[in-house]
Formats: sequence, structure tokens, C-alpha cells
Amino acid sequence: MGVVHTMESVGAPLAELGMLIAHALVGTFLGILLAYGFVGPLASILGFKAADSTRVYQTIKVTLLASLNGYAPQVAVEFGRKVLTSTDRPSFKELEDHVKHKK
Repeated sequence: MGVVHTMESVGAPLAELGMLIAHALVGTFLGILLAYGFVGPLASILGFKAADSTRVYQTIKVTLLASLNGYAPQVAVEFGRKVLTSTDRPSFKELEDHVKHKK
């Protein structure tokens, strides 16, 4: 809005016009700082958290779709395992041991 107000006052004396331009620049730089320094990173963090919270459902969905498309159960589970991040993904041995002990 500072730029719009400055453009309205183009015919004003130079001292007043200089102050209006300074205010417009400060407002512009503050907007850029807030957008790229705070709001953008915060939105990215919230997006990553939302994706993490739905990762379990994505894994179930991919596993079920692979099974419905005729893949063997072991292969369908492998498709689902690949959806998880490397820090959350169990190794093949861990998964096999867990499944065997469930019976």
C-alpha cells in the first residue's frame, strides 16, 4: 500500500515524496523478509509434518493396490515398504521376523 500511496502523491514536495518512498521501500522489504524468512519456511515445515502424518496411510494404500493388481503378497509388501522413509523403513529381515512372530 505504501507504493500506491506514494504514486498518489507524485506531485508533492520532494521532502515529503522522499519520506513516502522510504516508507514504501521499508514496507516492501518487510513484506519480503516476512514472506521468505518466516511464512515460507513455516509453511514448508507444516507441509512436511502433514506428509509425515499420512505416510502410514500411503503405505497401506500402495500395499493394497499392489495386491489388487495381482502382485504376490511379498512383492506387495515390498511396494509398501518403499513408501516409507529410510529412517522409518524396517529392513527385510526385521519385517520377516515380525511377521513370523505374529503367527
